[in-house]
Amino acid sequence: MSEMLYYGKVYVEGALAMLYRYNDFYPEIGNEVFIAPGAHVIGDVKIGDESSVWFNTVIRGDEAPIRIGKRCNVQDNSTLHLYDEYPLTLEDEVSIGHNVILHGCTVRSRALIGMGAVVLDGAEIGESAFVAANTLVPPGKKVPPRTMFMGNPGKVVRELTDKDLEMIQITIDTYIQKGKEFRKQIK
Repeated sequence: MSEMLYYGKVYVEGALAMLYRYNDFYPEIGNEVFIAPGAHVIGDVKIGDESSVWFNTVIRGDEAPIRIGKRCNVQDNSTLHLYDEYPLTLEDEVSIGHNVILHGCTVRSRALIGMGAVVLDGAEIGESAFVAANTLVPPGKKVPPRTMFMGNPGKVVRELTDKDLEMIQITIDTYIQKGKEFRKQIK
């Protein structure tokens, strides 16, 4: 990764991103990560290789660690935050849809969080689970692996099919490719 710090603005592979120190913590960015202009990454945040953070997203690790695995995508206008008791973790190959709020929760590998969903403190989204658009996942709720979770508040509505799991993987792969394309084109 080549980067140049200039008053909180960092050029990551030629694209301007806003990375901020908070206390003694500065974001750590993996290889081949795309951070869109207008995104803000603050404090104790680590982002794994080939992940992408899209336009106007805020990832604020000012109270506890935020860990984002490899090949994740955090789409436009999302907010990731937490507090001491509940760190925020995205395992590898997680897709976070547009306008999502994640607060102090854990999202296991290959899960997809739909647009506008809210996942609150202590909630855990199981591996390859799908949280539908505009769903509320209450504090402490455990969403089982390979299930569709939907509603306000959410509940399990069905098991995922192989076709659902294929769609999740296509989303992951698409955002990895888009991140690579945007890294080359946005200067």
